[in-house]
Parts: sequence; structure tokens; C-alpha cells
Amino acid sequence: MTDHSRADKIRVALVFGGRSSEHAVSCATAASVLEALDRDRYEVVPVGIAKDGHWVLAADDPEPLRLAPGHEPEVDGGSASVIVPTSATDRTLVVHEPGQPPRTLGEVDVVFPLLHGPFGEDGTIQGLLDLADVRYVGSGVAASAVMMDKAMMKTVLAAAGLPVGPYVVITDREWRRDRAAAMEAVGALTLPVFVKPARAGSSLGIVKVGSMDDLEAAVESAREHDPKVVVEQGVLGREIECGVLEGRGTDDPRTSELGECVVVANHDFYDFEAKYLAAEDVRLETPAEVPSQVAERIRAMAVTAFEAAGCEGLARVDFFLTDGGEVLVNEVNTMPGFTPSSMYPRMWAASGIGYSELIDELVALAMERRTGLR
Repeated sequence: MTDHSRADKIRVALVFGGRSSEHAVSCATAASVLEALDRDRYEVVPVGIAKDGHWVLAADDPEPLRLAPGHEPEVDGGSASVIVPTSATDRTLVVHEPGQPPRTLGEVDVVFPLLHGPFGEDGTIQGLLDLADVRYVGSGVAASAVMMDKAMMKTVLAAAGLPVGPYVVITDREWRRDRAAAMEAVGALTLPVFVKPARAGSSLGIVKVGSMDDLEAAVESAREHDPKVVVEQGVLGREIECGVLEGRGTDDPRTSELGECVVVANHDFYDFEAKYLAAEDVRLETPAEVPSQVAERIRAMAVTAFEAAGCEGLARVDFFLTDGGEVLVNEVNTMPGFTPSSMYPRMWAASGIGYSELIDELVALAMERRTGLR
């Protein structure tokens, strides 16, 4: 790797897009990070992954990547191909254009994988980078994979003594073999329930079900995103979030001010449109107004979840605070939404760490981390 005893810029590859249904969200995240990276400190190599999985050298321009009503950004799969390294002895990026000899981009110091959802956030790209001994921002293979799968995540969190709400898992095999039995199992939950793809994010594919008559259609809708489905019992209460940032060296993980998502109009819950396309319908409060003892408990539970999962770098831990004062862990996001208006950066901004500084910290943590087994 490059010798940084000199005043060299850190070479950062931003990887974004991807094959999941969160492609556009990933592009929007990349737009924000591209704009915020200090070019006096970093040399940036934007690498896009098209929806068909084609890796390309992208333009260093955030504008086409912004997500807005009527515009869902997409990586141009027709750009020059990027061939990624799979060897720990040669970590050079190679660019190939039809009719032209391959040219090298050289090595990068760290990869910032801004991918959301399957085929990126779920440990797949992390495994590829581990094969080549390339440092990267965020959690490794195991934590990324387990926390991406809501069913496995709940098992790990419950084993760590953290409270999770009632839920039922419907696997692809169970649904194809005996869907009546699968729906009967859901009948043990109290309505309303939320039907979710097990390995998707950004609230894509989630359906709120208030009648068992609507369950089958909701499961089929979720299965369009993932053949494995999780059905969660609805919780009456507030949605509270906490940002976690890995400690430096042997220091404990750090926690942010808490945030709260409040849907104020037009949506039954905090769905995709409310998150990304209808900001006026949602109020994001940072810091959240909760009693200090409750806030301390939530922060402690966030650290427990972070460490139980084996997370690295960053995570956003989401909670329910019930009307009766009970705190339940909803989920752990190993690569949370990362635009300046997203909750994770907002919570850290409220904690005194601005957006650009937060990016600097994540790159520094990745640079300090050893490669291989940890």
C-alpha cells in the first residue's frame, strides 16, 4: 500500500449502485459523499455497479446521482469496465474499454462501499475485498451478512439478551410447500403486522397488514424483493434511532444523540416514499426528546447490539419505545442511509461531528484496521 509518511493524498474508491432494489438510494448516497470529500486530502475514484452487476468507472460528478421526485439515478452500465483485484499480491484496478488496451488505475488505499441491500451491504463485496486484502469502510463479512438478514439478526440480538418484538419467518421453501401453514403461524401474532423482505432495506417491499385477508398478497409483494420474508407484530410507540461509531484503538464504541422519525402526514409508516421523496410528510427530530434514563438505556443497548453483531466502523441501531416505556431493538443497519439529511449523519451532527468530519473518521478507522481475520 502507499506510504503515507509522505504528504500523499489518501486514494479512496467509492463503490455505489449495485444489483439490489436500493440502487437509486445508493447512487444518492454516493452523490453526497462525492460532494463532501475534501479533494486536498483525498484522491477519489468513483466506481459504479450497474443494475446488471457490471462494474464501471463513473464520472466524478454528483449531480446525475441525486435522488429526487421523478428522477431515480442509475449507474450507466455502458461506461468503461473496471476489473477489480482478487489477489492479495496485486491490488491494482484495471480499466477496459472496447477496442482499447487495458489501462491501470493503480491501487487504492481504502474502499468506501456505499451499497445498500443485497449484493453489496450483505457481506458479498466485503468478501471480495477481503480476498484482495483491501481495506474498506464498515463491517466485515459476518456482521454485514447477519445484520442484512432480519431473521438471523433477531436471533443474534436475542441471544445477546436484547429484547426484540414477536415475529414469524416464512422461508421460500415453507411458502412453496404449504402457504396455508405459513399464514396460520402468522395468526399467532397480534394485528397489525408488518410484512418485510428479510434482506432488503430502505423500507422497500414492506406492507402493513391489518387483516389476515390481506396477508397472502402482502407476502407475495415482499417476495418480489426477497423469497425469504419476516412478519413482525406491530408495536405501538415511537421509532428511536441511535448512531454507533467504532472506537479508536481499544476504545469502546461511541454513541450519538438519539433521533426520532415521526410520520406526520399521508403515510401509515416510515416507508420508502416518506424516507426519500416526501420529506414534508416526515419530521426527523435530533436529538429525540426522551427521558435521560431511557436515552442511556438505548445507547447501552446500541453498543451491545453493535458488539454482539461484530460490527466495525459504523452502524445505526433502530429501536421501538413502546407506549408502556419498553425498549425493543428493531434492527441494525451496517451501512445506513448516508446523505446529510439521513438520520445517521444528522444524529452525529447533533453530537458535534459534521458530515465531512464523519467521513474523515470512517476512512481513518478503515485505514487503521488490519486486513485478514480480525
